Amino acid sequence: MSERPESVPRRPSKGERTRARILDSAAELFSRSGFNAVSLRDIAAHAGLTHAGVLHHFPGKESLLIEVLGHRDRIDAQSVFPGIVHPGTPEPDPGERLRLLVGLVARNSRTPGLVALYTKLSAEATDPQHPAHHYFRERYRILREEMTVLIEALRAEVAPQVQGDPAIMARQLLALMDGLQTQWLMEPDAVEMEELVRDFLRRLGLDPEGGGGQAGVSA
Repeated sequence: MSERPESVPRRPSKGERTRARILDSAAELFSRSGFNAVSLRDIAAHAGLTHAGVLHHFPGKESLLIEVLGHRDRIDAQSVFPGIVHPGTPEPDPGERLRLLVGLVARNSRTPGLVALYTKLSAEATDPQHPAHHYFRERYRILREEMTVLIEALRAEVAPQVQGDPAIMARQLLALMDGLQTQWLMEPDAVEMEELVRDFLRRLGLDPEGGGGQAGVSA
């Protein structure tokens, strides 16, 4: 029996492949030199295209930057917080979401270029005039909200003696993850990001292996 047409993966079009090449080049150059030091002509040359060829797919450097930033965030959110990408989508149980979140930290340890991109651009974007300022501000707002809800759900599975405000815990966890990335970029062998995040979660009474809470949980 021949394979049904709908089961055959669609091959990316030439335009889609070109867009992907531009995004890859932009991500590499932004991570290496920062947003302000890179021009569209630099990106075009790196991608093997003309300046006009890049403008055909992206109206400007600002739109290209937001697309580069959003691409990885959408992939990450799809696994940990799918409701952000597709409202109404059922989410994994809280323990599984925590396990997946720790998995993203482990993944970042294998992708220094992307970590450098976010670290460098998030620092630049503290300037309200930076084109990614609104993006990062909203990104952190959404992450704080989602991680607060996640920690609340995890805490509901543990005994009452686990104390603390989930909103404060969420902010602390985000600060830890970002701060560790900066230290790791400077001295990778001295900073074990994944294990340090796991240790912090254990101190909050949460199980980084995805089992929910630790303290007071009966077998």
